[in-house]
Amino acid sequence: MNSKIIKGRAEIEEGLLHICSVEPKFFSAAEVSGPLPTRLRDEGFTTLLDIIVSQQLSVASANAIWARLKDAGLTRRSALCSADINDLRACGLSRQKAQYATALAQSNLDYSELAGVDDDEVVEQLTRIRGIGVWTAEIYAMFALGRSDVIAAGDLALRESARMLFGYQERPTVKELRKMSEPWSPWRAVASRLLWAYYRAASNREGIR
Repeated sequence: MNSKIIKGRAEIEEGLLHICSVEPKFFSAAEVSGPLPTRLRDEGFTTLLDIIVSQQLSVASANAIWARLKDAGLTRRSALCSADINDLRACGLSRQKAQYATALAQSNLDYSELAGVDDDEVVEQLTRIRGIGVWTAEIYAMFALGRSDVIAAGDLALRESARMLFGYQERPTVKELRKMSEPWSPWRAVASRLLWAYYRAASNREGIR
């Protein structure tokens, strides 16, 4: 496995010390961002569904849709397997996302197996499921599996935060952000948490749920 496992604040603090030692600009980001949240979540279907719901939505919109799904009892795999697409759309999901949610419920994904494979294999297994792209897989690896060296480089808020912190005129591309994050290894997931926190402090907007 190419990541350490983040289990709580101790690992967050260890990672923060490392990334600040290799990139001085992270010191200034940490000063304005305050304590970093662990953002750890339960492994399994419900968390992955929640991440799918959040794809390409504002935090407020994703929260509202998720609340309606919970109220309708549609966050459990068994309920989704028998749900009608229109039931999901009534909660605010697009037709495409409703289809993705159903595909996840009907998949045979072994969530317990993911804990024992390396980061690249986690992404590989998850992206075999319709509707799960690299961003979704990497967010799951970071928050549900606690992987320390994953960065969701396609995340718009991360890229915008990097632009602001490093003084770029344009947001770094996905490829550029992955390249610039290499010295932050093996704590790129902590750097991600710091960049999201900096984004919130600098823009007064949440970048991630």
